[in-house]
Amino acid sequence: MARGFVYLVAIVDWFSRKVLAWRVSITMEADFCVEALEEALTRFGKPEIFNTDQGSQFTSHAFTSVLLREEIAISMDGRGAWRDNVMVERLWRSVKYEEVYLRAYGGVSEARESIGRYLSFYNGRRPHSSLAARTPDQAYFDNLPVMMAA
Repeated sequence: MARGFVYLVAIVDWFSRKVLAWRVSITMEADFCVEALEEALTRFGKPEIFNTDQGSQFTSHAFTSVLLREEIAISMDGRGAWRDNVMVERLWRSVKYEEVYLRAYGGVSEARESIGRYLSFYNGRRPHSSLAARTPDQAYFDNLPVMMAA
């Protein structure tokens, strides 16, 4: 932004790279991460395993208690192990180079709106070579019957 920072959290389906839920915040508190997690669980159901890095938001009682309550196994990356979370790191790269670095947001609401438009584009219209030129939405919804049957 022109002044200050916003922090972005995204809950991503590893298989399809679909952003299931996201939030921005002006603080690094865990609450916005918990909100995104709760939304993803409500809208898309619970995974067997949830992977995060070791950030304080994700190791907080508020965040881990949601996963434990839902009986979701917690997988945390090793310290400095960016490869463990490569799907999210690739998303961050795309968001930065295709959205954030091209804009000078005037404020938090403008950042939220613009990032929201980008993530809708990312999910619904941006093809991925790793998904055989499908979008994350196509990959997610094309495989939903297979995932549900498992």
